Amino acid sequence: MSQSAARKIESLRRQIERHDHLYHVAGEPEISDREYDRLMRELEELELAHPEYKDADSPTQRVSRGLLPGFKTLRHSVPMLSLDNTYSEDDLREWHERVLRGLDGEEPVYVVEPKIDGIGIELTYERGAFTLGATRGDGTTGEDVTTNLRTIRRLPLELSQPASLVVRGEVYMDRADFEKINREREAAGEELYKNPRNFTGGTLKQLDPRIVAKRPLKLFLYEVVGDIPAQSHFEALDFMRR
Repeated sequence: MSQSAARKIESLRRQIERHDHLYHVAGEPEISDREYDRLMRELEELELAHPEYKDADSPTQRVSRGLLPGFKTLRHSVPMLSLDNTYSEDDLREWHERVLRGLDGEEPVYVVEPKIDGIGIELTYERGAFTLGATRGDGTTGEDVTTNLRTIRRLPLELSQPASLVVRGEVYMDRADFEKINREREAAGEELYKNPRNFTGGTLKQLDPRIVAKRPLKLFLYEVVGDIPAQSHFEALDFMRR
């Protein structure tokens, strides 16, 4: 019976992780919310009946109970630098010319990505398991917000491969979700939040992960730190996708 329960628990965990990815990342859900909730309840009941199979990376453990004692600071192994920007086509052309000079005239190929206006974060995975999440902070030192980041369904608690790596990106909130929250606050006579970025930053600093879990935060990752099997940024993005 115990081995049967272990197999069922593992199967349910994999199913739920797959449906989390389909819904929150791919945008292609295969089951209804009701069916998803049924899978989650079944897993919760099995884990309760068989505590010997408790696992911190289980989908049921994304939201911890109780208040956090505070946020530890930590130093980034490689500084998280800010990005330059421009609102001028002339500036962009001048930058392109500098790139050409740096390549001795070789024509570059550019990777163009959306700029997410969120909160810079760094995620650490060890042998495929998410172990640490930190804010950008001042670029050299950030804050450990691992527990709150775990509540974001787009964040994989386990990778499809047992890789050890550090990735970076942004936690953000869609403007439509932000405006919906403000409409609800206005109807309740409460003070409105100023903008999605500040609200996201404030949410990540909440001491109660249950509050964070109720807010529609999203995640976009675009950089790998350290050596990986990729010869270009585009290959690095493909590596991260896989």
